[in-house]
Amino acid sequence: MSDALNKILSGTEESMRKAINHLEAELIKVRAGKANPNMLDGIVVDYYGNPTPISQVGNISVLDARTLSIQPWEKNMLQPIEKAIMASNIGITPQNDGMNIRLFLPPLTEERRKELVKRANGEGEHSRVAVRSIRRDAIESIKKLQKDGLSEDAGKDAEKEVQASTDKYISLIDKHLAQKEKEIMAI
Repeated sequence: MSDALNKILSGTEESMRKAINHLEAELIKVRAGKANPNMLDGIVVDYYGNPTPISQVGNISVLDARTLSIQPWEKNMLQPIEKAIMASNIGITPQNDGMNIRLFLPPLTEERRKELVKRANGEGEHSRVAVRSIRRDAIESIKKLQKDGLSEDAGKDAEKEVQASTDKYISLIDKHLAQKEKEIMAI
């Protein structure tokens, strides 16, 4: 196989791996009734005029299965953290005791669980689309190499390899989604 073909195949594999990593990061943010500091990833606080992640302005800890605690490093950050959590629309109302902010996760209703499963499936569909798009780009690149002189057999073998990678990553996405659905629906 040519260097260009190897580069396409390794790039395809790497891009598909990144799509899976992104899915995993997004699924962590979908809460399953258990307190997890990663739920607050993506929430930014106005820290002296700069948007800063909550994890960089305070210590986030899990007190019990349904309670998170945020202890800001500066007392004057209590209000901005509280406002950022309210604005993030994660469905949790912060409780401020003057020293810490506590987040009590309400038990999930059946309706909310189904909503979360739907959201997780939506993230999974985004990942499937990304993987298929990566496959399409790789096959187009292989066809271009064939026009530039790559043998037809080598091109077909490379396309089969790309399809095998696609199948592998699509099934991995399905496994992640099944696991997350099981976690969300568990009472």
